[in-house]
Amino acid sequence: METQKIRKLLQQVADGGVSPDEAFGRLKTLPFEDLGFAKVDHHRAMRQGFPEVIFGQGKTAAQIARIAQAIYAQGAAVLVTRVSPEKAAEVKRLMPQLAHEPEARCLSAPAKQPPPPGKGKVAVVAAGTSDLPVALEAVLTAELMGSKVERVFDVGVSGLHRLLAAADVLRSASCFVVVAGMEGALPSVVAGLVDRPVVAVPTSIGYGAAFGGLAALLGMLNSCAPGLSVVNIDNGFGGGYLAGMIDHLG
Repeated sequence: METQKIRKLLQQVADGGVSPDEAFGRLKTLPFEDLGFAKVDHHRAMRQGFPEVIFGQGKTAAQIARIAQAIYAQGAAVLVTRVSPEKAAEVKRLMPQLAHEPEARCLSAPAKQPPPPGKGKVAVVAAGTSDLPVALEAVLTAELMGSKVERVFDVGVSGLHRLLAAADVLRSASCFVVVAGMEGALPSVVAGLVDRPVVAVPTSIGYGAAFGGLAALLGMLNSCAPGLSVVNIDNGFGGGYLAGMIDHLG
C-alpha cells in the first residue's frame, strides 16, 4: 500500500468512518504477504517509492502470476522482467490485466493511481539495435515510475554523427541511461557531452573478446568521464530505476 493510502486509512479510523478491525484487515498484508513459495513485500513502495519488481527468470508462469496478482490487488504497478514469449503468454492467460512488451521481455500493468511525475526527462540512449531489449527494459521501468522518457536508439560510436544529430535531446534531458555492448564506449562519449547524471548499462552483445559484456562493463567502470555510474551487465531495469529516482529528485 502506498503512503497516502495508509495516511487516508488512519484518518478514517480517527474520524470514525472505519473501524479498527476493518483497518486491521486492510493492513494485515503489511509488511509482506506470505504465498508459501514467496513473501511479497507490500511495504516496499512505502520504503523505496516503487513496489516490488518480479524477476521472471527461473520462476514458473503460475508463480509469476500469483505474485503479480498479489501486487496488483494492492493497486500498485506490476513489472515482471526477463520473461520468454512462451512464459509471458501463459502468465497473461492467468492474469490478462498484464501487457506484454516482447522486445523488452517484460510484462507490466500501471498503478491504479498514477505515480507523481518526474521533474524532467530521462533519455535512454542505445548504441545499436542489438542493445534494444536492455534499453527497452530501462524505458519501461522509468515510465512506470512516472518519468517522461525520450528514446535515442542506434547511435553508437562507429557513427557519432547520429548521436550529435540528437543534440536537442541531449541538452533537454535531466538524466541519461546509456546502453552499449561491444567495447562499451558510448556512455563515456555521452558523459563528456552533458552536465547531467549518466547511468551506463553494459550489454552482453559482442564477439568473443567481449566476454559476454565483461569488456563493456570494464570499459565503463574505467571511464575518464565524470558523472557516470555503472550497473550490471544487461541490467536495463537497474539503469531505468536509478534514472527514475534521479529524475524525481530533480
